[in-house]
Parts: sequence; structure tokens; C-alpha cells
Amino acid sequence: MLSKKSKYFLTVIFIAAIGVIYQIQLINLQNKIFYLENIIRNKEQPERLVVKQYEDDIVVLYNRVPKTGSTSFVGIAYDLFKRNRYHVLHVNITANNNVLSLTNQINFVMNVTNWNTMKPALYHGHFAYIDFNKFGAPQPLFINILRKPLDRFISYYYFVRYGDNFRPNLVRRKAGNKMTFDECVEKSLPECDPSSIWLQIPYFCGHAANCWKPGNKWALSEAKNNLVNNYFLVGVTEELEDFIAVLELSLPRLFQGAMDYFTQSNKSHLRQTVQKILPSEETIKKIKASTVWQMENEFYEFALDNFHYVKRHTLKNKQQNVMYEKIRPRQS
Repeated sequence: MLSKKSKYFLTVIFIAAIGVIYQIQLINLQNKIFYLENIIRNKEQPERLVVKQYEDDIVVLYNRVPKTGSTSFVGIAYDLFKRNRYHVLHVNITANNNVLSLTNQINFVMNVTNWNTMKPALYHGHFAYIDFNKFGAPQPLFINILRKPLDRFISYYYFVRYGDNFRPNLVRRKAGNKMTFDECVEKSLPECDPSSIWLQIPYFCGHAANCWKPGNKWALSEAKNNLVNNYFLVGVTEELEDFIAVLELSLPRLFQGAMDYFTQSNKSHLRQTVQKILPSEETIKKIKASTVWQMENEFYEFALDNFHYVKRHTLKNKQQNVMYEKIRPRQS
């Protein structure tokens, strides 16, 4: 017979053993939970890293057409870069040349592609489209804005005479010349010749010689092809707010908050030509009779139709989801 003291001792040992076993099981359970959490984390993390790496490597290239509202748009980009943590770089070409030499083309392509410390980035400048694939480099995300050809042409005509409210004290190259656009057209001067409207097409066509020949049919076809296949988004001046709205939804890494900023700040009308005199009906009729205006207008209408299509399927389908199913081989 065990004494009371021995029974008490055995009871204590038994309870202690149960406690140890419980602790071991609890530790094993915690280890299994930790193991499962690691499996889940390792499955999800690569996906998150891929998305983050893509977003942090985004390069947007805005080869901005003059007098299309580009200063207003770029002003927003400069005001958002700190908040959204990206870089903005102005590409300044000697003598405001729209075409880069072959040497500068390849140097520019290599800089944009390999300048990793500047990513994510928005590059902007007045120059024609450059095919990065031609130089063995991946394409950046090209964007641009078009404007009704005659409106852009007249705006530029008066801009080089009177300047704008963005830099009112800057003396423009035609300062003091008070000849109206109507008078210029009536005198058939080179500055207001319809061939001078030829700008938006070559900006999208690129660096080929035919791109810069006013009225060239191949240039128009190439510009349309590039707009559809090589530009991420092309908007129009007349619908600049919608252009920004689409960019914010599709590229939030750079443009998050752009719409609020555009509508609530003074950036929506940042730059306006000081003085513009509307042309007469006779002048308008004469310009619109030209082949160059008809081709530029055809390109503008083509871009407008494409933008409306993209806008409709972007702004009206905000809740659209893309799901991946029936994946083989099955994920363990």
C-alpha cells in the first residue's frame, strides 16, 4: 500500500506529465500554423512583388504636341511627384528641334531604358515619336494629347506674337507683329500657309523622312498605326479632364489624385494665349479646303473616336474584374 505522501507525489508527477505533453502539442500546433502561414505568404508574395516591381519600373513618355494643353497637364505631374513618389524629367532638344539625330535617338533610348534610379518616371518634351524596339529596347508607355488642327494652328500663331499668361514677361519671337491671322492668310504668307498645320501627324508618325512631308498619305497611315498600337493613351485638349480621369484609373502609381487636383486647383487653365482674334468664315473656308488640313483633321477625328472608345470602356467599367481559373498544373 502506497502512503498518502507517495500518492500525492505520483499525482503531482502525473499532472506535470500531462502539462508537458500539452505544451509539446501546443508548440507543434503553433509550428504547423507558422508553416502554413509561410506557405501562404510565399505563394502570395511573388505576385505582390511582381506587381510592385512593374509599377516601380514604369516609364511614361509624353512627346507633347505644342499648343494642345500640354503645359496644364505637365503642371499636374510636377505637383504630384512628391506625393506619388516618381520622377518628372523635361527633355530639352537644341533649338526646339522636333527630330533627333540617329545618335541622339539611340542615346535617348538607352538613357530612358537603363536610368533605373529615375524610375518610375514621366519624361516629356516636344519631339516626334521614337520606336524603342528599333533599337532593341522595350517600349515605354507613350501618351499624348491632340487638338483640333485649326484651333491649334491659330493659337500658335498668336502665341508667338503675344505670349501667354504663364510667362507674361517673356518676349516672343514675333512680338510687335500685330498682323491678324486673317490678314496673314489673305497675303498667303508662309507662316499661315496650310502646310504649316502639318505637325500632329508627323509627331505620331516619327522620324522617317516621309513623316515630315506635308500631305504625305503614308505618314497619315503610319501615324494612325502608331496611335493605336504604340501609344498607351491619346486624349484631346477639348476633353482634357476625361484624359486625366482615364490615366488616374489605369496608371494610379503616377496619377493617383490627379483628377481632384485638376478640378480643385488652378491647373485646369494654367496657360492661355494673351490675345487671339477669331478668324473670318472666309479664312476658315480657305484653310479647310487644303489637303493638309483635311488630313490633319482626319487624324484628329480618328484619335477622338479611339479616345471615346477607350474612355467608355474604362470609366464605365470601374468594377470590372479579371479572374484566372482552371489553372494547370494545379497549385499545391
